[in-house]
Amino acid sequence: MKTLKDAMIGETVRIVKLHGEGAVKRRIMDMGLTKGVDVYVRKVAPLGDPMELTVRGYELSLRKADAESIEVE
Repeated sequence: MKTLKDAMIGETVRIVKLHGEGAVKRRIMDMGLTKGVDVYVRKVAPLGDPMELTVRGYELSLRKADAESIEVE
């Protein structure tokens, strides 16, 4: 299983499934990260956290802890 955390800079991935439950999953979905959406990994902060993503035409910063719960292909 590949997660968003494992995606490389410059790579575009598609979300397959969101793991987790409750408020965390709801917050991720509210940011536009839902099943079937393409996500482009723009860059990663110098110390590795957070990641900067392009989702649905806007820029989004996401912690690696949250990215680990997003399964991609």
